[in-house]
Amino acid sequence: MKADPAISAAVSPTATPATDARLYNEDLAPLPPERRSWGTYDLFAMWMSDVHSVGGYTFAASLFFLGLNGWQVLFAMTVGILIVYQLMNLIGKPSQKYGIPYPVMARISFGVMGANLAALIRGIIGIVWYGVQTYLASKAVQVLLVTFIPATAAYTHDSVFGLSTLGWVSFLFMWITQLMIFQRGMETIRHFIDFCGPAVYVMMFALAIWILSKSGLGSLSLQLGDKHLTGGDVVWESANAAMLVVAYFSALLLNFGDFARFGKSEAAMRRGNLWGLPVNFVVFSIVTVIVTAGTVGAFGVAIMDPVAIVERIDNKFVVLAGSLTFIVATMGINIVANFVSPAYDIANLAPRYIDFKKGGLITSILSVAVCPWLFVGSPAAITVFVSLFGSVLGPMYGIMVADYYLVKRQLVNTADLYTMSPQCGLHYRGGWNLRALCALGLSGLVSIGLALAGKTGLMFDVGDWGWAIGATLGAVFYVAFMRAAAPSAVAS
Repeated sequence: MKADPAISAAVSPTATPATDARLYNEDLAPLPPERRSWGTYDLFAMWMSDVHSVGGYTFAASLFFLGLNGWQVLFAMTVGILIVYQLMNLIGKPSQKYGIPYPVMARISFGVMGANLAALIRGIIGIVWYGVQTYLASKAVQVLLVTFIPATAAYTHDSVFGLSTLGWVSFLFMWITQLMIFQRGMETIRHFIDFCGPAVYVMMFALAIWILSKSGLGSLSLQLGDKHLTGGDVVWESANAAMLVVAYFSALLLNFGDFARFGKSEAAMRRGNLWGLPVNFVVFSIVTVIVTAGTVGAFGVAIMDPVAIVERIDNKFVVLAGSLTFIVATMGINIVANFVSPAYDIANLAPRYIDFKKGGLITSILSVAVCPWLFVGSPAAITVFVSLFGSVLGPMYGIMVADYYLVKRQLVNTADLYTMSPQCGLHYRGGWNLRALCALGLSGLVSIGLALAGKTGLMFDVGDWGWAIGATLGAVFYVAFMRAAAPSAVAS
């Protein structure tokens, strides 16, 4: 196959190897500048779709149970999101510069074939959570059907592969709706997420105003749960909360390049990240803290689920508007965090036969095959899944960032990303960078070991620092291994 003009234009005039069909299709090729149409607002809206969800709300509300009051939760979340903002800029810059998605970016450090492992790990996580989020949204659909068509309740008592008849109808409705949006391509996805985030703000601001009218600002000093912290404990739990914010974004910290590649410029990417992460996240956090703390005064109990809050207002119109809003919000985060990435990741496994849309179709099918309703029914399974795969997301991030900024010094011959020629700089050994795999294995084992040992009481609990420990070790091991192989390749 001839080299694509977009690839040839992105590299120096020296040595442009032939594009290999095992590594290239139009969806994985570097986007030319004229096709990079996402401005500041588009990236801002993408982050709104990711943050403004039932899961995002519940996550923020759960930080109260670390023993912190509302003001302390807000401070910790602000620190955490500022860290995330800087980390996103680091991982997004090369994808925006070269117009490449995450699995192609992974070829720089893991090798043109080794990147398949990195893509597979991220893809599996996305597929499982795509199914879970689709199922959770379908439960809201089922609630609406039973509320407004009471006769449908008769179809909730049977079971077909773990779901009732109405459950299957609701799940397939969500499954088909999301697939239809996705199959229309990234521009349709862009327009959809441009709508999702602002729509949720309308409902959340309305909830906050209603809650404030019932409980007042004094509720922000409230502490939930049975922890009573003093002195250094507050500092430690605040730091834990900040690290939890980083961990919450750990998946997108890997594949943000799938969206950054569409950015018009690095400046637009940074502005979109600034508005979408620190500014938007803090505003959403303020609303979440007000609503969560205020539910005690308004209802006599802390409520973590915004849909449950809407239901308690006892107004069918409010239930309808609120449920539809949060269904749309869940679809938004599902497409952003759990659909786009596996589509690219699966396409990367066999680019000759699978493009972006086929990868999305495969993602959808596999998301049903994992039976997410059974998965959600087992908290232990979720914990093990998150612990195992979360422990390698940090090391993968550390390896990729250290490689691009310290080893490659931000210089990559884009043509090398699409060739199997032994003469190219990213061929390593048969397309695999064994040093990257060793760094990933060692840092992953350490981070998994520390997490499991802490949870089982074998040693001190590292708290919520697993991602940071894994990322740091991944970077340190990788640079050390590469320095030992070729000292001149590492920036001093």
